[in-house]
Amino acid sequence: MDKRTTDIVAYITIIGLLLAVILGDKENSKFHTNQALVIWLFGLLSVIPCLGQIWAIFIVVFWFMGLIGAINGEEKPVPIIGTVKLIK
Repeated sequence: MDKRTTDIVAYITIIGLLLAVILGDKENSKFHTNQALVIWLFGLLSVIPCLGQIWAIFIVVFWFMGLIGAINGEEKPVPIIGTVKLIK
């Protein structure tokens, strides 16, 4: 997959993220692959009662911001959790 396709697929589902990591352009797509992974992992915090529902709204907004950035070809980190680097 080319860079843009890899960036977009990484945000679609957790399976898309795995496909992006395995089959995608690893070197050029590290930013969006990392962002998608961080969003998915922080999304797991939404299972916390009460606060988790509010956090889930933030995660959905971050997901849309990341996906739109990938579609536009921008490498702009999402707020709050965008500075976390899991893939180096």
